[in-house]
Amino acid sequence: MSAASIIFYIIAAFILATGVLAVTTRKIFRASIWLLFSLIGIAALYFWMQLEFLAAVQIIVYVGGIVVLIIFSIFLTIKSGEEMPKPVLTRSIFAALAVLFGTGFVVRLISLYNFKPTSTTVFNLNVNQIGMQMLDTKNFGYLLPFELISMLLLAAMIGCIVIAMKSKDKDATTFQNSIQ
Repeated sequence: MSAASIIFYIIAAFILATGVLAVTTRKIFRASIWLLFSLIGIAALYFWMQLEFLAAVQIIVYVGGIVVLIIFSIFLTIKSGEEMPKPVLTRSIFAALAVLFGTGFVVRLISLYNFKPTSTTVFNLNVNQIGMQMLDTKNFGYLLPFELISMLLLAAMIGCIVIAMKSKDKDATTFQNSIQ
């Protein structure tokens, strides 16, 4: 086994472990921290594949933006130290069945279609080419998905603000009623 394969397996194990911990922990703040580590692991995978631009975008957008937004929304809406309720047994069973079905489906696809690279050429793209491709409106352009993602992030930010404002108003009303 080569050193590159060993590094890949270490990064993949890190991503899987932190992803499982993000889903299974019962404290919501810890779940967001494990999600942060999982996203950093994906950025490490991009660095390993020598896709530095995608790794930088992964760190800036997801690690820097989304996780910070999640953490602030946690602090603004609920108590971060409280444990989440235990999941219902039937939901856990259905989730386990969905995981087993999804894993079986992926293994079947891998066995049917032998996923091997067709060429051994290395990606040779610079940031200018990536930017022109992202903003292109013709074939294989990514302007529409780029704009849709920006609208989705804006909606998520507005939603967090609305949730924070509603809980603050309820707390203020409860406080005022307790004074009277």
